[in-house]
Amino acid sequence: MTSESSTAPRAGADAMAALAVLGDESRRRLLEFVRRARRPVTREEASAAVGISRKLAAFHLDKLVASGLLEAGHGGHGPRRVGRAPKVYRPSPHPVAVSLPPRRSDLLASLLAEAVMAQRPGESAREAAVRLARAHGAAVGAQAADAGLTAFLEDVGFEPADEGDGRTVLHNCPFHPVAARHPELVCGMNHAFLCGYLAASGDDRETSAVLAPREGACCVELRHGPARTAAAGRPGADGAPCARDTAGGAGD
Repeated sequence: MTSESSTAPRAGADAMAALAVLGDESRRRLLEFVRRARRPVTREEASAAVGISRKLAAFHLDKLVASGLLEAGHGGHGPRRVGRAPKVYRPSPHPVAVSLPPRRSDLLASLLAEAVMAQRPGESAREAAVRLARAHGAAVGAQAADAGLTAFLEDVGFEPADEGDGRTVLHNCPFHPVAARHPELVCGMNHAFLCGYLAASGDDRETSAVLAPREGACCVELRHGPARTAAAGRPGADGAPCARDTAGGAGD
């Protein structure tokens, strides 16, 4: 089967748009049929299974492809036009996840699993997790430097807001409720992740990520300009510099 390009849904607004497509009952039934088939299906097969015309089935199937819920290509065993295999549909391999407020349990689980596998001799599990969180943030920052800090924060789900006085409060914790149960571990990873991003993107020249826990918001806050300078020299959790959360220092 040869595949055509399609848009893969992501968490957040794209995922909500994909799910909105399923407001139509015929599309829901078509998606269910294609997923249950366990093989690419033709428009004729789909229309017969759902009990609608081939033309209407084609319209709905292509809407599902545009939303990223299905993929389309040519192949299969259906009726074949001269010189062209029939168009067929199969489920997209990309998952759709919607959470309000946004949650990134997938990212947290991936980092924790990697920490288990990549823990160094003499390194604690927490140190490994923090180190890898910083490295992941740096990798994202190196790739997304042109996107802008606010766009990055919104994409991850932090819901940033400028509170004045050089402070950006992150009103949502994407790693809740795990962070609420294990704040020392998860908040440290979150802090390291953001510090890694700022360093790799170059935003750390003007902005610092500091630990500033508050009820109902992320444990990390961003400080800019004079607020950044004041935070860097302040001891304790409120305003802790990035290096505090990096096992072995920033060079790891």
